[in-house]
Amino acid sequence: MFYEFLVPLAGDYNVFNVFRYITFRSMGALITAMVIMVVMGPRFIAFLHNIKCGQYILSDVKAHAAKAGTPTMGGLMILLSLVLTLLLWADLSNKYVWEVLLVFVGYGLVGFWDDITKLRHHENKGISPRAKMAGLLVISFAAMSLLYFDPSYSTKLAIPFAKNVTLDLGLLYLPFGMLIMVSSANAVNLTDGLDGLAIGPTIIAGMVFAIFIYITGNSRLTEYLYLPYIPGVGEVTVFCAALVGAGLGFLWFNAYPAQVFMGDVGSLSLGGTLGFLALLCRQELLLAVVGGLFVVETLSVIVQVSYFRWTGGKRFFRMAPLHHHFELKGVPESKIIIRFWITSIILGLVALSTIKLR
Repeated sequence: MFYEFLVPLAGDYNVFNVFRYITFRSMGALITAMVIMVVMGPRFIAFLHNIKCGQYILSDVKAHAAKAGTPTMGGLMILLSLVLTLLLWADLSNKYVWEVLLVFVGYGLVGFWDDITKLRHHENKGISPRAKMAGLLVISFAAMSLLYFDPSYSTKLAIPFAKNVTLDLGLLYLPFGMLIMVSSANAVNLTDGLDGLAIGPTIIAGMVFAIFIYITGNSRLTEYLYLPYIPGVGEVTVFCAALVGAGLGFLWFNAYPAQVFMGDVGSLSLGGTLGFLALLCRQELLLAVVGGLFVVETLSVIVQVSYFRWTGGKRFFRMAPLHHHFELKGVPESKIIIRFWITSIILGLVALSTIKLR
């Protein structure tokens, strides 16, 4: 909105010229999204209390008993904050802004459907796995179709730490991209088991992808750094900044001890969007580094289930995902969260190092 109304005035009033710059609008979006979250948070949490959106707590971890009844579906705050912020600061004529919103809101609706079903049944059973997967795949297919048939986009897979080394997937790029988005969404969903555990690494990933997205949309930088150039995609930096701001605002209330949980509406929308951002800046494989914590959490579940079946009932971890294993070993929740955040920061720095190491 600011871009559409104020940039045309820049010819007469130089002060409005700053609204042309993605960097300025990104900082504005970050601050705006955070302020909206902090201001809206108390009333929204009270609203969730009033309509009895309490989280169902598993009995396996006794330390979590005190969390029973804590409002869930706080991810709705993130959705509202991000959409309002983008309407204010983004160039709404940019197609990539609408594509990332399609994934963000679409995945959020699937998560909302799952959360509402759990609340209606008063237990931790949402929609069926098939129904959830079908919803995610439909959104993923729509988003990937827009990318695949975009003449500015390429189906060549970039290899991290390698200069001018790519692998053209052709038509296979479409299901490959869908797999990335769905896997990323489920990985964040699995990680969302402790106060602030999922939103912290998401904020870090949002910062990293903001840098990659900005570079991808800048022809001079991409030429210098040997990165793929996609005209117009730089505008999505505003979305990344808003995501970071909304994440910080949500962490204000989700930090230990949490006043609200994000629910599937938050974890699925954030996870799926991170996957789509990796596709937009052509850093698909780098997502495994940026979101390394999410990968490890997912692998711990796969190992646990596989080992349980292979051994006829034995467990490899005390409990999966991995953060619950450390909880049952007696590590305080706050210490697990901080150490996982530190790990995510290191992984984010490793991912950024690939910009020059190629």
